[in-house]
Amino acid sequence: MADTTTDKDAAFVDFKNVWLAYNAELEAQNHFAVEAIDLQVRRGEFIAIVGPSGCGKSTFMKLATGLKMPSRGSIHIDGQSVTGPLKISGMAFQAPSLLPWRTTVDNVLLPLEIVEPYRSQFKAKRAEYEQRARKLLQKVGLAGYEDKFPWQLSGGMQQRASICRALIHEPKMLLLDEPFGALDAFTREDLWCILRDLWTEQQFNVILVTHDLRESVFLADTVYVMGNSPGRFVVKKHIALPRPRDLELTYTPAFTDIVHELRSHIGAHRTAATQSA
Repeated sequence: MADTTTDKDAAFVDFKNVWLAYNAELEAQNHFAVEAIDLQVRRGEFIAIVGPSGCGKSTFMKLATGLKMPSRGSIHIDGQSVTGPLKISGMAFQAPSLLPWRTTVDNVLLPLEIVEPYRSQFKAKRAEYEQRARKLLQKVGLAGYEDKFPWQLSGGMQQRASICRALIHEPKMLLLDEPFGALDAFTREDLWCILRDLWTEQQFNVILVTHDLRESVFLADTVYVMGNSPGRFVVKKHIALPRPRDLELTYTPAFTDIVHELRSHIGAHRTAATQSA
């Protein structure tokens, strides 16, 4: 029988029964950091992963980036088996980690200097790449700051630049590990809207790890709750809120009901973990 699966139907991210122990000794003792991860994410989907500290969210991100290989199971991204660090992804973390001796635009250009096929063309196409970087910085509200150094930017500005750096090579997938966790509430919400707009325009896949339930519900198509030790997905919640989403939505009963539902799931699993300890 002919295979009728299309590119559109195929999962862009596909975890099949993935387990990870950090070394052979721990695996022999059946001590896993994450276990039985099954996850299928469609192309262009925005997912968020929430859960208590230590539940395995960051371990999952290492698997999704190819920085860690599973002890059991398989991972395919964009139809390819993951066997090492991915070149089709961009990453941003809680700390912007901008190089202090480089200007904002030069920090954003960094991936193009080290990732092929851009690296081999960087000198010849620098003007074109710099124009792309400046345009991206303008989109996130950093017009006029392109030639400033990191120490001349606020924390929120630095994080905007960090997101631009993660997107400059036009990745198919953006991986975000608590990117707004260190920012004040107003700056955090501004960045939610910037990320929303970039994703709406470019439709790359996003995997967001966060402790902020409001953030996950506002941004994601689907929210996954991880349970504690070993990490595993215990709840999958489709966010059936219409897009585009504005911040006013976060004050509506429909929004807060979803946040409370997710919080109750996390609370129940934390209680169960404490009682079984």
